[in-house]
Order: sequence, then structure tokens, then C-alpha cells
Amino acid sequence: MAVLVCFHDRCFDGVCSAAVFTRFYRQCVDAKAEFRYRGLMHRAGQLFDEGLFDAEENVIVDFKYSSSDHLTWWFDHHQSAFLTEADAEHFRRDRSGKKFYGPDFRSCTKFIAHTASTRFGFRAPDLEDLVHWADLIDGAQYPDIRTAVEMHEPATQLTLVIEGAGEADFCVRLIPELLSRPLKEIVARAHIRKAFEDLYSQHLRSIELIRGRAELHDGVVFFDVADQNLEGFNKFIPYYLFPGAVYSVGLSRSQERIKIAVGSNPWSSAPKTANLASICERYGGGGHAKVAAISLLPTELERARSVAAQIVHELRTGSG
Repeated sequence: MAVLVCFHDRCFDGVCSAAVFTRFYRQCVDAKAEFRYRGLMHRAGQLFDEGLFDAEENVIVDFKYSSSDHLTWWFDHHQSAFLTEADAEHFRRDRSGKKFYGPDFRSCTKFIAHTASTRFGFRAPDLEDLVHWADLIDGAQYPDIRTAVEMHEPATQLTLVIEGAGEADFCVRLIPELLSRPLKEIVARAHIRKAFEDLYSQHLRSIELIRGRAELHDGVVFFDVADQNLEGFNKFIPYYLFPGAVYSVGLSRSQERIKIAVGSNPWSSAPKTANLASICERYGGGGHAKVAAISLLPTELERARSVAAQIVHELRTGSG
């Protein structure tokens, strides 16, 4: 059986989801299946290219739903999992028993592991550490802000490499490694250690850049680094620099897109009543209630700044 697994690219949870699904499929469906992987990125416009689903079994994990008749397996946990109401209705009508939605789960990796266990009897004790870290990282369950930003743990170091890797197929090549090696061995490999050290130096520079650009008012920190080609910054830096922030809004730009990242401070005890996914959905984005984003075309900087300003105003005034 030829299986194509499409996953959220440049995302620790996305890569781990692809790895856990692969083990589940081989263990519970077809041990001889041949796997290919394709990373997907959120972008302005059409998310799924025509002809994407070209295998006997086509899978999406940790990414939006597709109503294509060629999609056979789907797992996601985002509030904004459906591009349209028609997609949501298509999912509700599905009777294949192979498409699953778990918005109450912090990570798609944990959702796949739980669903595969309860529905299909799947067990993989050697992947428990991977599942644990995917759930902690994607759910922002770090014990403190220093763990999230200073990156002493192998999983946090690998996350930095995944999010900042320059090679287009880095995550695709990493998935088999996650199935066969512990995280500390993967991070110790020479090419990954070198990539981490280079990216960590950039990370330290991004901290200082955001420190100089960010402004905190009424519990919301905002920064615009669209002129710096800095899309891959650590999303917890605003709270590391401004512990009193409740929300953050960051504007950045790469060759592929302009991104408006909207988040909430996991370490702040202040009430967080805004649903960030719902706010971003108004502008074509989405995510989770506590962290979300919007992708616009690289040429839409003026519009992006206007949208970011509207979101900052809404969060600072508590309107909407």
C-alpha cells in the first residue's frame, strides 16, 4: 500500500503527528505500507494544490480538513479546522471511521495516540516521550518561561531547528528519525547540532530585536518586524521580555507570506476572555482559542498592518 501523509510543516506537533500516525498505520493497518510525506504550510489562498492526493491512501494530520474524495485519513485538533461550513458538513457526513476531530486536545500527536489506542488498540511505549513533548510544546505547558525561551531540553532545541530549518525537505527526512531514535540522540547528530547552534544565535538576536520594537500597553504587547525576514521567531519571547503582557500581536514577513501571530501568555494569571481563533477567523486565519495566526500575501503589508492594528485595539479595549 502506498501512503501519503500530509502534515503541518515546520511544526514540532505536525512532524510528531506524522511519525505517530506512521507507527499506528504500520502496526494496526498494514505493516508493509510504503510511506511518503509532504509538509503543508498555512498561506493566503488555496491550501491544497490540485493533484495533491496521489497515493492509494492519503492522510492529513495536524492541518485543515479537505473534502476531497481522495482523502482517506484525517486527524486535527484546531478550532479552525474547517475552511468552510461545507467542509465541516462534509466531515459530519463521513462514515469511513478514518476521520477524527479533537478540538479538546492540546496537540494532534496526543490526539492521534489516544484515538488510535481507544479505537484500534494501538500501543507504542517507545514513543511516549515524543507524545509527551509534542503535547507540552504545542499546548504551551512549559513549567516556566525560561524553559520555553532558553531551550535547554532536547525537544525544545529540536523545535527551534524544525521551525527554522532552511532545507525544504528537512521535516520529511526527520520523521523516520523520530520513529527510531530518542530525541536526545537526534539533537546530538552533527548536522542538527550545527543547525541548532546557528539558529540559537539568530534566536538571541531576535530577542534583542523584539525588545527594541515591542510596545506594551493595556496588557497587550505589539511588535512589527516585517522588515527583518524574521517569521520564525519564538512565540514566547514577548512574555519573556514583558512578563506583565496578557496578549501579544506580532507582524512578520517572509518570502512566502506575511504572518500576524496572536497569542496569550500562559504564565499570566489575568483572565483571558478573548477567543483568538475566532478573532483571526474574521480575517481568513485561525488556530486555537489561546494562540492563532493570519497568513496574507507577501505584497499585502499595508493591509496586514491595518489588520494587526485592529486586533491590537480589540484586545487592548476588550471590545468584540
